[in-house]
Amino acid sequence: MSQTLKRPEFLREPVELRYAEELEALAQSDTGNKPPGWNLSPRAVRTFILGNEFAQGKVKKPDSSELKITKKFHGETAMIDRAIVSLMSNRGLLLVGEPGTAKSMLSELLAAAISGSSGLTIQGTAGTTEDQIKYSWNYALLLSEGPTKKALVPAPLYQGLSQGRIVRFEEITRCPPEIQDTMISVLSDKVLHIPELRDEDDALFAKPGFNVIATANTRDRGVHEMSAALKRRFNFETVPPIADKQFEIDLVLQQAKELLHNVNAEALVERDVLDVLVTTFVDLRKGRTEDGTIVDKPSTTMSTAEAVAVAFAAGLEACYFSDGRLKGEHLAKQIVGTVLKDSEEDAKKVRQYFDVVVKARAKKNEHWKSFYDARGILGL
Repeated sequence: MSQTLKRPEFLREPVELRYAEELEALAQSDTGNKPPGWNLSPRAVRTFILGNEFAQGKVKKPDSSELKITKKFHGETAMIDRAIVSLMSNRGLLLVGEPGTAKSMLSELLAAAISGSSGLTIQGTAGTTEDQIKYSWNYALLLSEGPTKKALVPAPLYQGLSQGRIVRFEEITRCPPEIQDTMISVLSDKVLHIPELRDEDDALFAKPGFNVIATANTRDRGVHEMSAALKRRFNFETVPPIADKQFEIDLVLQQAKELLHNVNAEALVERDVLDVLVTTFVDLRKGRTEDGTIVDKPSTTMSTAEAVAVAFAAGLEACYFSDGRLKGEHLAKQIVGTVLKDSEEDAKKVRQYFDVVVKARAKKNEHWKSFYDARGILGL
């Protein structure tokens, strides 16, 4: 395990805390033009997300030594550039894609780099209300003093407008259409009307730096379709799954090791073992193996994020219930919670995959054999 990894104070630190040193160094080294209200220039925002390869000059620490900026998002550079340009424009940014393709992580990275904070977040659900998006009231003050700014309780959208910061709207299509459409006038006119207040105080105008990043899963598009009026106020960017299997293995390995290190679980995680996991995910995600064998795709999401979760859980089992070396059997035990869920049809598809694909590979590879031998534990 790398000795440079530092265990976080919290289970999950926000981006602005986790990468505080990088953000500070980028701000000090940034020589590019900054849009009004932005903490970093667009080039520095790109460097923060994609790493030193895209730095304009060297990024220096306060002691003048060079700082390596880590690559935090693994995707198309042109898409990142378009996303940054969208946030400088008069339109919001909508990140769409399959679940587990790091849309939320990208929105968090963008907000932290541009505004210095990713905390102004609206979580879209079937129960999200307009009050949770715009503002609500302190009813004790409302009753005693009437509708005043003092009695107003700002929600993320109000704070974003008044402070000139990025607001994140997660899972926007989970919200009913009437709740989604509360964003239309704000995105169009960059003003929030507060009819309860009087005279000149009844409108809150956006300060420079304000914009909205929303996310939506393609599988949720049929839940609450966005209105045409709201769609026009966003630039859409699709975040695809990782296409390179070898790179996906490297990414799962890196993140699994980091997660295990953070919880003091020093399991031995080998790349060859995770090749079994990622290959299984890729096969089931595509419905076809590398040699052309057709397999039935399960209904559940087979994303990189899910693969990381399985590798993490398998590493924990190896550490605390075995000899500390992650094996195929640990992957098989932990994959059930990700792939099978509560679908009997998915169980049949996974059973077929084990009987046809995994069984053949088990004859040639010890890790696939360990994976195959554990099928009995899963009822396969």
